[in-house]
Amino acid sequence: MPEYEFVSYEALDEGRIARIMLNRPEARNAQNRGMLVELNEAFLAAEADDEVRVVILGGEGPMFSSGHDLGSKQSREEYLPGPDQHPSYQVNGGTRRGAESLMLQEWHHFFQNTRRWRNLRKITIGQAHGDVYAAALMLLWACDLIVCAEGTRFADVVGARLGMCGVEYFAHPWEFGPRKAKELLLTGDSIDAEEAHSLGMVSKIFPADEVRDRTVEFAQRIAKLPTMSALLIKEAVNQTVDNMGFYNALNACFTLHELNHAHWAWANEDRFPVAEEDSGIPNWREAPPIVGAVKDKVRADQ
Repeated sequence: MPEYEFVSYEALDEGRIARIMLNRPEARNAQNRGMLVELNEAFLAAEADDEVRVVILGGEGPMFSSGHDLGSKQSREEYLPGPDQHPSYQVNGGTRRGAESLMLQEWHHFFQNTRRWRNLRKITIGQAHGDVYAAALMLLWACDLIVCAEGTRFADVVGARLGMCGVEYFAHPWEFGPRKAKELLLTGDSIDAEEAHSLGMVSKIFPADEVRDRTVEFAQRIAKLPTMSALLIKEAVNQTVDNMGFYNALNACFTLHELNHAHWAWANEDRFPVAEEDSGIPNWREAPPIVGAVKDKVRADQ
């Protein structure tokens, strides 16, 4: 296997299980460009390996992922022209102008790759713990099954903190249900592991100190199924959901996401493509903490 900087790849169970871990714990596994490119390479390596039957996706450190990297020093160096610019910014629309550049770059790295992972020719298990925010949901939702540790929280804060209509891979109504999706997007509140399980989004909840080993045991159980059976079960469910409108809805909502970016780039004096404070969005450094969505309070900490 190649040496990765931002993810790790490990073969388990005599090669029948591949475990890919987001490995940027000092940045809460924020998804910089290098991580996303390496994650795609790791997924495709697991897909190409005929010994692999199940792929586990998890994260090192205190949380699964905080979502997209919105401005770390490393992320800025990857983006800006210079010796440390990531080569992906010179292709797939990276050299185009205006909204076209952002649309093509996000289509390739945030949308199409997530959809590619959702259709991987292996069974995939997302292993979550800690907090799972915004674009981290995309990574989990691309997986066939999701397990999590007790105490895991799930939230998409891009509406409340960036003025955006959700992330690029807009599976929210399918994973949360329509009204719950609206509530969570409009408030930025979170749901816990138990509610995620009750919604059918999460399959298993394990003790935090056991989630790593128990996920492997779960993968071993699934790996016993004939590969053709597993693939056709996955394909039957995915095709059913696609025929219910999932595939077309993803395409439509990605376009709405880019319209949202274009609106803010037009409205902001600095052309930054997300909402800023003068539009009523709190500064992310001073934003109130994320709280759970509870049924008997407007905001859980009030």
